[in-house]
Amino acid sequence: MQDKITKLFKAIADPTRRDIFHALVIAASALSISQISNQFDMTRQGVTKHIKTLEDAGLIHININGRERYCTANPKALQEVNKWLKFYEQFWDDKLSSLNTYLDNKA
Repeated sequence: MQDKITKLFKAIADPTRRDIFHALVIAASALSISQISNQFDMTRQGVTKHIKTLEDAGLIHININGRERYCTANPKALQEVNKWLKFYEQFWDDKLSSLNTYLDNKA
């Protein structure tokens, strides 16, 4: 599980990858790598490297049709990050609640 979280955080840590993922989510359909590359001021090879990282994290799926590769977003993959964050949210809520109880008893 930790490896999955690490890959997700690595993928969303880069602003270009977040922008690519966002473009795919907004498109709500498959986009070719050429269509994605046209939206960014970088080489197709550079975009392809970002797409590979997103694919490794499970954030996008790639389908091949002839010579073209089409990408679709998989936002459900972000649920792992949400679960990870919820654990720490609950941890801090519990700690702050304990602190509040402690301070109420001191007053």
